[in-house]
Amino acid sequence: MDINLLLTNASSIVVAVGLQLVGAILLWIVGRWLIKFGMSLLTRAFKRSNIDATLLVYIKSTLGVLLNIVLIVAILGFLGIETSSFAALLAAAGIAIGAAWSGLLAHFAAGAFLIIFRPFQVGDFITAAGVTGTVDEIGLFVTSINTMDNVKTIIGNNAIFADTIQNFTANPHRRVELVAQLDNTVDPKVAIAALQQRLSQIPNVLTEPVPEVDILEFTLAGPVLSVRPYCHNDHYWQVYFDTNKVISEAGSAAGFPAPTQHYAIHTQAA
Repeated sequence: MDINLLLTNASSIVVAVGLQLVGAILLWIVGRWLIKFGMSLLTRAFKRSNIDATLLVYIKSTLGVLLNIVLIVAILGFLGIETSSFAALLAAAGIAIGAAWSGLLAHFAAGAFLIIFRPFQVGDFITAAGVTGTVDEIGLFVTSINTMDNVKTIIGNNAIFADTIQNFTANPHRRVELVAQLDNTVDPKVAIAALQQRLSQIPNVLTEPVPEVDILEFTLAGPVLSVRPYCHNDHYWQVYFDTNKVISEAGSAAGFPAPTQHYAIHTQAA
């Protein structure tokens, strides 16, 4: 056995494998750069064509995953690995993973339906799966919502699609619903007139529909008024808190007594 020949062949193999590995690494680096560059070009093109932000995020996520899979298969082919057998193995693994992770596939399908039916989009203020906040992103499997106390909450798409969805941004205006408790000694007509006058002076309250003030119910303390001004979605909380102030200030200005519960006690002689 010729030792020199073996060493020569071994060194040739090592050099060839090393070159292949270096080429594969370079191919990965260049491929990743090309994917990022292509995605940035695609994003700019979509933004110029006024593609909806929700659809843009979904397309980018899906396309990014597919391009990375293509890149991995190309690198395996460059290394001399039979990609057809790899594709069959990948398909078999996909079936096994799909059976084990059926929940993820359900989230993926729900994400597609959210894009198709559009019950909400990025930037909408919604309640979904028990979470209320502004939609930050709709992904392949999950949706991100920033709650009112600025907490980013991640929800599985299937949980959203299977539950009731409330979209507060869909309509051009909202109704603020508050109540004003009156004392039994206060004339409801006087209180209603005072509140209606002050409601019209709150900034951003709509004149159409007209703010509503009426008797809602009666309690032991006295009548309860429903106070319902309308406003644009962007001004909801400002109008909400200003209306609370108006209810308090109107009662104080008119000299209404604080509501207290009244009981009638009857005694019967033995």
